[in-house]
Amino acid sequence: MFEAVFFCLCLLIEFKGVFGVDTDGLKSVSVMEGDSVPLHTDLTEVQREDHILWMFGPQETRIAEIYKHDIDMHENYEIFRDKLQLDDQTGSLIIRNIRIKHSGLYKLQIISNRGNSHKRFNVTVYAHLPVPVIINNSSICSSSSSSSSGRSSSPKCVFQCSVVTVTHVTLSWYKGNSLLSSISVSDLNSSLSLPLEVEYQENNIYSCVINNPIRNQTKHLNITEVCQMCSDQTRSYLISLIVAGVALVIIAVSGVIYWHIRDRNQASHEVQNHEGKKH
Repeated sequence: MFEAVFFCLCLLIEFKGVFGVDTDGLKSVSVMEGDSVPLHTDLTEVQREDHILWMFGPQETRIAEIYKHDIDMHENYEIFRDKLQLDDQTGSLIIRNIRIKHSGLYKLQIISNRGNSHKRFNVTVYAHLPVPVIINNSSICSSSSSSSSGRSSSPKCVFQCSVVTVTHVTLSWYKGNSLLSSISVSDLNSSLSLPLEVEYQENNIYSCVINNPIRNQTKHLNITEVCQMCSDQTRSYLISLIVAGVALVIIAVSGVIYWHIRDRNQASHEVQNHEGKKH
């Protein structure tokens, strides 16, 4: 008896997952890929004459069962090979190292002399979340520009937060605890990208967050360091343009002076030749 209690306590500590509300006999279960999840029968003890049957998918394929205390794991179902375990005390099904392909509908059927019952579990497996990548490209740093009202606005920096190969996630920008913008995707192995424009003199805390119903990953943005560098790059670019413009003006003026002196010397030379011919 002590071993059974200890085993149950270990399950509570080890297994991860989010169990939703049991609605009309259907319980929603959300887990991360790689976790282990128990699907409970809610029995305290399996009797000898009890028949515990676990099925999976729309075809209700048998994957495990207990009858007269004999356990039968249907290993011929390839996607569950070495993944399933039955608790011989309660008949609960344990899925270890669960993968996305194990998402779906699980059905439990209990046949006993006390009556028949069934339960259903809708299991959703989520992939691990990548850490968002924030890109600051100097080519998209915007300098002072005129607003719609005609007044000059402050220099701004534009950032791009991106994630790749994700499913069923939301990507968001936060300013402190306030949501600024977000975008979601449900397709398999999709990519998401979300822009953010800020004034380089800001000192606010910005964060890019990717999340699913279970977990999230956050990347913080240091405006003081990164956006100031963006502004410096813009300023350097403007200075380079000014220097290049001044150089072009100097070259143009030098050309005009050169041609003016040349024309004047040529005219003087022609006058001297003309007077020499007279003598």
